[in-house]
Amino acid sequence: MTKNSDVVFRDLRRAIITMELVPGTPISEHALTEHYGISRTPVREAILRLAEEGLVDVVPKSGTYVSRIPLSLLRESLVARRALEAVTVRAATERASESDIMRLRSIVLRQQEEIDAGQADLFDLADNDFHAGIAAAGNYPGIWDMVQQIRLQVERYRRLILPQQGRMSNAVGEHSAVLDAIARRDTENAVKRMNEHLNKLQLDIAVFRDLWPDYFIHDTALEDEALN
Repeated sequence: MTKNSDVVFRDLRRAIITMELVPGTPISEHALTEHYGISRTPVREAILRLAEEGLVDVVPKSGTYVSRIPLSLLRESLVARRALEAVTVRAATERASESDIMRLRSIVLRQQEEIDAGQADLFDLADNDFHAGIAAAGNYPGIWDMVQQIRLQVERYRRLILPQQGRMSNAVGEHSAVLDAIARRDTENAVKRMNEHLNKLQLDIAVFRDLWPDYFIHDTALEDEALN
């Protein structure tokens, strides 16, 4: 794998995950070679890696397109994430030091500052830092790495709904509730608050599926279960 391929892969992956490139957007190999000033080989290598991650669809005799978000996989990823983060929250409640809690509070404060500054991208980075910080405080940083591996489609969905009115402010309040429970060493409440926080993503799927139907793959067999 060439360095040029890594650059194209990184840039396209970021643009897809942040919804800068929305589902269904065509990806032109020729345009990419012109933009980066490289041959088609590294571009094709990058596209194949993105296809392996389920982020693009390569359609023979048609072209390459940003993939739609599969509702069934979205549901499964959310279920898996809740299970994994329940482990990290329990561990953090038992093991977090005072300095760990102070670091987490500073992240929540930073999130509010990013809201006030209108910096959605920086807010999202702080959001990830908060969840990663809980895993680190519980001495389970590897579990957050697992979450990162399964959350590609969830992250695309999150970035789609993040600009909605009140979404970021609500997330800050939910993070604060989780952290307050951790600071009190109230394990069950901390897990409950985290589940409520993550459940908001699943509860709103039907709303955003209907708002942007072309952004999702509708699996009728699993969709009803996913949205109930």
